[in-house]
Amino acid sequence: MRKSGILSKQYLCRRLFQKGLWFFSSSPEVDLKAVTVNVTIQDFVADVVSELLFCNRLQVSNKTVFVLPVDSNTVVHTFYATMGDTRVEAMLWEKEEAQQLCKATSGMENLRYLQDQWDLWGPVFACFLGSLPSDTEVTISLCYVQELPLQPDGAAQFCWPYELFPQVFPWRRYDSTDQISSEEIPKNLDFIVCLKSAHGVSHVDINCSYTPLQYTAPDQTSAEVSLKSSPWLHSDLNLLVYYRGSHSLSSVVERRDPKAPPGSLLGDPVVMVTLRPYIPEVVPSPGQLGEFLFLMDRSFFHDAQNTLLFLLKSLPLGCYFNIYSFGATFKAFYPQSVVYSQESMDNAVRRISSIRPGLGGCDLLGLLRSIYSTPLLHGHPRQLFIFIQGKISNEEEAVMAEVSHYRDQHRCFCFSTCDSFNLSQAMALETKGECVCIHSSMNMTSEVMKCLQQALQPLATRISLHWDLPPGLEVSVIKKAPEMIFQGHQSFIYAQIHGQAQDPEMGEGAMTLQYHVGSQSFDYTLRFSLSPSADDRLPVHRLAMMHLLWKLFWEGTSRAEDIWQSTVKSSLSLGVLSPFTSHVAVRMEQRNAGHCDSLPQNSSILFSPCNLVPCQLLWLRGSQPVWFKSTKFWMLQKFQFCLETFGHRAPDTEAPTQLSASCREQKLPPEEQVMEEPPAFNMSWDWPISPLSTRLCDFSRFRAVVALQKANGSWALTSALASALGLSKADVDEQRPNENVQTTVWATVLALVWLHQYKWKVSWSELLEAKACRWLWDQAEVQLDECLEAANRLLGCFVEPTIFRI
Repeated sequence: MRKSGILSKQYLCRRLFQKGLWFFSSSPEVDLKAVTVNVTIQDFVADVVSELLFCNRLQVSNKTVFVLPVDSNTVVHTFYATMGDTRVEAMLWEKEEAQQLCKATSGMENLRYLQDQWDLWGPVFACFLGSLPSDTEVTISLCYVQELPLQPDGAAQFCWPYELFPQVFPWRRYDSTDQISSEEIPKNLDFIVCLKSAHGVSHVDINCSYTPLQYTAPDQTSAEVSLKSSPWLHSDLNLLVYYRGSHSLSSVVERRDPKAPPGSLLGDPVVMVTLRPYIPEVVPSPGQLGEFLFLMDRSFFHDAQNTLLFLLKSLPLGCYFNIYSFGATFKAFYPQSVVYSQESMDNAVRRISSIRPGLGGCDLLGLLRSIYSTPLLHGHPRQLFIFIQGKISNEEEAVMAEVSHYRDQHRCFCFSTCDSFNLSQAMALETKGECVCIHSSMNMTSEVMKCLQQALQPLATRISLHWDLPPGLEVSVIKKAPEMIFQGHQSFIYAQIHGQAQDPEMGEGAMTLQYHVGSQSFDYTLRFSLSPSADDRLPVHRLAMMHLLWKLFWEGTSRAEDIWQSTVKSSLSLGVLSPFTSHVAVRMEQRNAGHCDSLPQNSSILFSPCNLVPCQLLWLRGSQPVWFKSTKFWMLQKFQFCLETFGHRAPDTEAPTQLSASCREQKLPPEEQVMEEPPAFNMSWDWPISPLSTRLCDFSRFRAVVALQKANGSWALTSALASALGLSKADVDEQRPNENVQTTVWATVLALVWLHQYKWKVSWSELLEAKACRWLWDQAEVQLDECLEAANRLLGCFVEPTIFRI
């Protein structure tokens, strides 16, 4: 998506992946003349080979830089740029040696300037290409492999940005049903997609004109399709691939590299397993509802205290929870997560008023490390609700490293102002959560409660994968099954198959997936071939190597160990970036490009300082994230861009309060990190409520009713409840249907009916109502019809019996 800050500075933007790719120059007069792309998609793996031809149309030279955002699901293994007889190629070196070469490279200060002064935020690969003369072409060659996301309808999704399509017929619209003659097909667009799947390829859906799907195998396990034009109206290419059947378990087995020694990762077959568990719409069993951790920025507290109360009241019995406040330091309500009960809920509600606003920093990194160091609770998936208003200073990269390390063990729901939206969005995307940008006119409680509803949806837990291989073969898991998989998501497992089968005729293996959804258990078995077709490009091996390298890094594997030496050496040859390696770019003559791999790494000819080019993995610290997935925030940016286009000043879209961003990690003793006993809960909070909501109902009464609800979802029949409902205690007692109706049941039906009146005005009461309904259904011999009739008569309303449906 284009961003107003870039266009206003007259940069040329080219974006790749779902998270972006850019080719920048100092002027927008650099045209994309031709594009050649070959994509091979096998199940949920994409192997992309692309060539982009740009031309400088100016009469003067242009300084150019290539910037590529990176993510944890993609391996960019080949990059080089060709300008005439000169070629600039990025190579991987061990980190220590690469750092020595960087010191000898002139122009590295340009990268530091880019890091601190550019208006983009996030991790990128940057390579300066030098000066591009007038009317000169540059060819960018880029190859990468990528794990593809799963769509709700089961399709694998591949994207390509509209900026990387040459514009040939801007005045004419094409769609997939148009008939285009061979003369009209763009000569500068060559985009071919090959599809493979053992389950069979069903069909594709592409948002542009394309050739009919051509099957290249009799059993329809492979097919091919080509694009005829670019998408209409500056849309990204959105390619959806549908496979036959509905499969919770699929695999891609890739043959070994015959040149590599057996026993190494490259020398053994590798299997990539895609887990897409079926998750029925059921209510999870009590005690299997998760661990909910609420992380509150103290500077955000005044705006979020009402939200925190609603969150506490809406949690289900049997779950675990804890509340943390953070600023310059962090504190926890409890030393560790506690079971949600009446006592723990009342205690937490009282403690909320002890949180004091603070403006002295934002130690989110220290808090996350403390949380991640605590063991997971068996059967209780961990989900974090993070409220951030302050900027995290220069610790974003360290925060994202921690979140990425534990991304298979938890999910983050983030709520932040514009100052910290970039980091919040990144954390949510990494853990398959959600992020909401909070602005002054937004009702935060409504957005947060929607996320809590999502967090309470059924999910797959206790996931395991069992292997059945012929005698003589063993499996080593590189990336294991996650702790949980959420509805509509998938997860990837990588494993290395080593050994020698005792019976060569046994060419199949089997795997069985087992998992639980609440109290229900599921298992699926898949048989797969151990003799797949060869793929010299080794896309699955590259992805497996990426995960293995990070596994070795987090486990602290020593450089002296054999597995470290062999894996890092193989990653250098395959171009797989890792924490142990770094990029070095070299300028060379085109005729020497084919011989550079055979030169020793200390070659004075190739790696002399005059041939080195600034090239590095950077963390940009600007204000614009390198990707957007929040519709509300994107519309805000788009509105600002429209105003800038017409020469007007955009309205202030920043949060009204600017906070200090400087903070150093501070560790406190455990006894100092637990909050002291606070004063009693203050029912006279001055809660910020949106003006529209204030006109629709009396929020002082509404929050009083909510505050009186018990942890199990019921209400006690008290004078306080009667007053909050606008009734007298005598009237409530008098209108009770009969003496056989318990007072608690009568009070709960009254409060439930009263809350339901405001459901169209206060959308976040749904979870509170659901808790009350569950409690009512658990009571013996409850006369709900009589109670509902009496409640309607007393409150002067008409609520139908469907209110009691859970």
